[in-house]
This record gives sequence, C-alpha cells and structure tokens, in this order.
Amino acid sequence: MAREVIIGSRDSALAMWQTNWVVDNLKRLNPGFSFRIVSMKTQGDKILDVALAKIGDKGLFTKELEVAMLDGETDLAVHSMKDLPTVLPEGLMIGAICERVDPRDVVISRNGVALAELPKGAKIGTSSLRRCAQLLSYRPDLQLDPLRGNLNTRMAKLERNNLDAIILAAAGVERLGWGDRITERLSTDVCLPAVGQGSIGIEIREGDKEIYDVVQTINHFPSQAAIIAERALLKRLEGGCQVPIGALGTVEAGLLTLKGVVASLDGKEVIRSQITGPVGEAAVLGESLAEQLVAMGADKILTSVRQGII
Repeated sequence: MAREVIIGSRDSALAMWQTNWVVDNLKRLNPGFSFRIVSMKTQGDKILDVALAKIGDKGLFTKELEVAMLDGETDLAVHSMKDLPTVLPEGLMIGAICERVDPRDVVISRNGVALAELPKGAKIGTSSLRRCAQLLSYRPDLQLDPLRGNLNTRMAKLERNNLDAIILAAAGVERLGWGDRITERLSTDVCLPAVGQGSIGIEIREGDKEIYDVVQTINHFPSQAAIIAERALLKRLEGGCQVPIGALGTVEAGLLTLKGVVASLDGKEVIRSQITGPVGEAAVLGESLAEQLVAMGADKILTSVRQGII
C-alpha cells in the first residue's frame, strides 16, 4: 500500500487550486505515495471586516496549518509564498519553493482603462499597504478603498462598490481563470510586488527527511534563490506582509538581481535600490540590499508607518 501523505491547505478557491496543483505534480514525480488534502480556515479567512494591517499578526494565513503539522495531523502545508512570515515556528521549515509565475500586480478596471488613463480621483480597491503606497507615489490623486475577501468577492465589489479598478496579484487571477479580465500588468517600476508573490511554498517539519525528499521533486532553484533573497531583505527590515515593502529577485546566467522598495503610506517618500551578485549568495544579497535601504532612510519610514498603523 502506498504511503499516504496528508496535506494541509486553506479552503479558499485559490488555495485549493494551488494545493491540487502541488498534489498533481507530486503524484507524477512520486509514484510510491498517495496524497490526501485536509482543508481548514485560518484567522485571516475569518476576519474580513478589518484591514489586515490593523490585525497585526504576521501568521494570519498560516498558523492553523502550522499547528496541524506540529500536532502530527498533517505532513506538510501548501501556502502562497507571500503569506509565509520570514520567521517560522520552531520545528518547521520551508521544504520547497515552486516555480514562480508572473509576480506582478495587475489592474482590472471596470471600463478596460489602464491605470495612467483612469480619471482624476479614480477609486481603486486594494487593502495592501505596499500597493497603496506605490500607487499614491505614481498617482497622488487616486482614492484607495479597502478591499478584502476572496477573488470572487473582490471581483464582485468592483461593480457593487462603484470602483474604477481593483489591483490584484497576476498569479491568483490567472490561476482561477480570470486572466481575460486583466486590463494591465503593472510595471515593476510602478509597483514592486510582495515578497514571494507568484510562487507556491511548501512548509514541512524539520528533520522529516522522507517528506523533504518528496517535496524537493517540485522545488525550482532559480525561484527559490530569488525568494530567499527577497525574504532575507524583508526579515532584515522586520516587515510582515502588511508593511509597504516590495521586492523582486530575478536570476539570469548565474547572477541574481534583487530590487527593493520602501515607501511611506502617503507615497510621498519612496526609497528604491537594487543589487546584483552570485545566485549562491541569495541571503547575503537580500541582507545587503536591506542595509542599503536603511542607509537611505528606510528605517525612519517604517517606524513612522508602524506608528501610524497602531
């Protein structure tokens, strides 16, 4: 009888799509195993009437899945990499980072109008402080409305709340079959994505070599290196997903280029920089770029942001 591997997942449509994608690929590459999905709701799925930044827990979308692993109820958990805090609970580790798809943010507008052409004072739906800060830097006239809920809910609010556009991650939109609704893919010069955006991560128990070997079959080294660099930057800046920090690593010809941005909530202060170095030094590159940003004033911006959120 095949060894059964139990996988924890959030129960949203996107999370289940991602988990089923992981299962399909693990089955193909690990024929000696069977796989079963256990779905559950996380705190972030339950609290929908409060902005994420106000809740203040960096493990909003992961804690329940992690507890199940530590209790031995599941063998691994599938996450959007952008939801994983930079510091994991003791006893857990990232077992694999899957090949990244388009990491950019996208505009879905009601009338098919690109961001630059939207009318003055256009209402944009997004709850991400990172997106808000960068959008206001690009267009200070925009009105930004909080937008929570799953993808279907957000798409419905585009019409119901009389929004001119909403901003979402390209990966989620495309995975759920809404790609034809995309009006524009935002240049990373306008809006750098969240750390890890576009990639699926697999969290496992430390020391579980059997499961590690299984999930490593779908690890993608270039994506892993890029995201290790991004997460090292985020960790040094002590930022969770609810602070205005964006980053994007890319790998080409053995070199990793990492771009980073820190912005004030009103978009008036924006600090950007980038670094390039050997792909094998991903974590060092991330820490080095964070130090550059701090030297340019990022720590002052982030202190001000945190005081404004509390």
